[in-house]
Amino acid sequence: MMGRAAAENNLATTGTMLRRWSAQRMLGLIGLSVLVWAVIAGLCLLVGSTGIGWPDEFQWQVRFPRVLTASLVGAALAAAGVVYQAILRNPLADPYLLGISSGAALFSYIWQRPVVAGLLVAMGLGHAAISQQLFSFVGALVAISIVFVVSTRRGRLEPLTLLLVGVIVNVVNAAVFLLISELIKDQTQQSAFLVGAIRDSSTQQLLTVALMTAVGWLILLGIASALNVAMLSEAEAQALGVRIHRLRWIGLIVASLVTASAVAISGPIGFVGLICPHLARTLVGNDQRRLLPAATAAGAALLAVADALSRGFSLTSWGTVLPVGILTSLLGGPFFLLLLYQNRRSIARSEGMG
Repeated sequence: MMGRAAAENNLATTGTMLRRWSAQRMLGLIGLSVLVWAVIAGLCLLVGSTGIGWPDEFQWQVRFPRVLTASLVGAALAAAGVVYQAILRNPLADPYLLGISSGAALFSYIWQRPVVAGLLVAMGLGHAAISQQLFSFVGALVAISIVFVVSTRRGRLEPLTLLLVGVIVNVVNAAVFLLISELIKDQTQQSAFLVGAIRDSSTQQLLTVALMTAVGWLILLGIASALNVAMLSEAEAQALGVRIHRLRWIGLIVASLVTASAVAISGPIGFVGLICPHLARTLVGNDQRRLLPAATAAGAALLAVADALSRGFSLTSWGTVLPVGILTSLLGGPFFLLLLYQNRRSIARSEGMG
């Protein structure tokens, strides 16, 4: 009886979340999210590796692209995290933990090799930014396909196995990267690949990433209402008239595209896609239509702040700019353990009630 009551309650709650939103409410939420990000990004412009204060013309030319790049990458990873957690029905899902970020980063690194670049030119795919995005996207799909195949048992995904396989995929991707870099004597990008960093990118690359991320984000916003159903069982989704399998594949592919676009220019920055959806959920609830804009703004703000702190670290006696992925990992590691503990307690409580 309790299971049936819970199912009926889920259907009623999701039915409420499926109700149409007015364009005015949606635009208002997006506008508020952008405003919050803009204020925080503006404060991040005050911090630089040469000092703290409003930037002069030279400092502006250095700081503004970094803040913009960090915000773009953070927004993409956070949006992808929202979708992965919904379609996998796993609060611990994250592009980094699932191995998707490292897969995209590895293929992006392979794309940079002169032999590969020459082959792409011979094939008529010499447009640098587009071919880089293509390689990164293929790497993301390869990684998530491996994770899905190994983690699926009798047609169902096992949450714990999913995370364990993701960790293994991360380790293998890192090992392949280190093997390639050692063979070709390239030590310049090791820290950026292993933890991720905000690097200088060409205007062409930034515009391509911004375009890919914007298109992907709009698609995800368009299916945000249906993503509320993705968190239910297949029977409940069918009762609401949603083709759950098609929805999950669309969400998976688009989220992987958004992730790959960001990782192509930053490397596998961890835990942004885990932390920001949960932070946003405490403010706006679990309705994906509210959660997606709020988490996207939170991701943009979080990574902009982390990058500002990494630049500000150079003002200390150590005098070095930390890769931003170090800071997100130091924050995300304990956060992940806390979520894992809460998740285990929740499962134990539900089993006790059963």
